[in-house]
Amino acid sequence: MKKTFLILVLGVLPAMAQAAGNHDGGHDMAGMHKDMHVSMAGKPGDPVRAGRTVEVTMDDTMRFTPDQIKVKAGETVRFFVRNAGKLQHEMVIGTLEELKEHANMMRGNPAMKHAEPNMTSVPAGRVGGIVWQFDKPGTVYFACLVPGHFEAGMVGKVEVE
Repeated sequence: MKKTFLILVLGVLPAMAQAAGNHDGGHDMAGMHKDMHVSMAGKPGDPVRAGRTVEVTMDDTMRFTPDQIKVKAGETVRFFVRNAGKLQHEMVIGTLEELKEHANMMRGNPAMKHAEPNMTSVPAGRVGGIVWQFDKPGTVYFACLVPGHFEAGMVGKVEVE
């Protein structure tokens, strides 16, 4: 019985940590920008349907590697996001307009705390993840919206074919 409980707890911890968000202080973004996860950029993906995993590294040069990714319309992708820097970074998926709006909110409240399906906030030396379904052809973006990082060029593109 104890072994089953331990397996259950260990299996749930990563999801709980992901859902908790990592911006210190502030408030839950869901109350401020309702339905942020409903986006022209796609929608939260079902992890069971993820066709592939794309590894993305963030670092203190304010860059993502890779910073350009190609996917097919309808594809569900699991992003394994590693923070190789010494600063907090995040990866947020959205349209350029959504990301600019969110970056403006973050500048006004840098301690904002939020957790949405289209983002992962990752402390230095840690990893996070996103599962996202890209449902329409076009260009989708991802960015770090920690104040100053987006402005420094920490932005990438997903070409949805």
